Amino acid sequence: LVFTEEDKYGLYSNLLFKYFLAEGIVCGHDLFVASAKEHPDNILKELPAPLLDDSYGKELGDEAAAVKSEDFQDSMKIAWRYQNLPKIETSPTTYTKFGHYYDLSKKMPPELCQSAKLHSFYLHEELPFEPKMKTWNMNSGYARLLQCIQRIISQEGFDGSDPQKKQRNILRIGIQSLGSILWGDDVCCSDFPEDPQSLTKFLYVLRGLLRKSLSACIITVPAHLIQNKAIMERVTNLSDVVVGLESFIGSERETNPLYKDYHGLVHVHQIPRLNSLICDVSDTKDLAFRLKRKQLTIERLHLPPDLSDTVSRASKQDLAGSAKLLSSGCGAMAIGKKHLDF
Repeated sequence: LVFTEEDKYGLYSNLLFKYFLAEGIVCGHDLFVASAKEHPDNILKELPAPLLDDSYGKELGDEAAAVKSEDFQDSMKIAWRYQNLPKIETSPTTYTKFGHYYDLSKKMPPELCQSAKLHSFYLHEELPFEPKMKTWNMNSGYARLLQCIQRIISQEGFDGSDPQKKQRNILRIGIQSLGSILWGDDVCCSDFPEDPQSLTKFLYVLRGLLRKSLSACIITVPAHLIQNKAIMERVTNLSDVVVGLESFIGSERETNPLYKDYHGLVHVHQIPRLNSLICDVSDTKDLAFRLKRKQLTIERLHLPPDLSDTVSRASKQDLAGSAKLLSSGCGAMAIGKKHLDF
């Protein structure tokens, strides 16, 4: 169960959501898309187009050349005493292929989408005649979604405890903007919601369904709207992977020179650890993402080289203050107020 905290405007979390679904189609998995905001058919039409092995180098060759030129320019700026130090790899997946790559500037061909087996759940088409009716003592929208997931798992042969005669496959479940007011839940618009347990009950039952089936699920939640911290703690404990996206749009970091090459930060709050009672915590805290012309990349955030003498003292103090916000990583030893001390 992958829990993704949406960024403020839901732009970049929606891209990760589509990456997850696109990878399922390319790998031949079954898809189940649930949403109360956008129709699942429209979501599937906006999936990025996959890049084949032979066209990967051609499509991304220009960007790779641009990265090399930037590295060359940085090497000219760094002082001679730093040149012999080992260089930190900002994007480990640049040279080793992992999974599949996708072109955000193109849409997935319709024939490729039609080749996969798709299941959808649109809340406004699934609402019962009595909206006030509650099943399992939870929100009616959540109960309907759980019934639909349970039915697909049992009928399509994804139940791990029930051996199936046909070839086994994996079910990828994507739930968009869970917990929003569109689902009939008020945890995002009230500090004291009427039914604060509906979201946690849903995740508890969903996690049980995932444990007994051959399935994986990604959920996006507008966590910045949930003011009740106790609910967020329960939701985090019921998830396996917890990742948060912080966009620079509309914040002071958007114009900060320290973050000029990035569009937001990636916070890895929780990583699953097998055969253990507690979850692992990532050692790498300083991750950032940037949206290029054709792809979304996640890299290790590193501070630029020492500032030149032409930069004003006020700018240096701003950068030094921003550096304190970063966790352990390259440049985290910056404790001076007037300049960055490596």
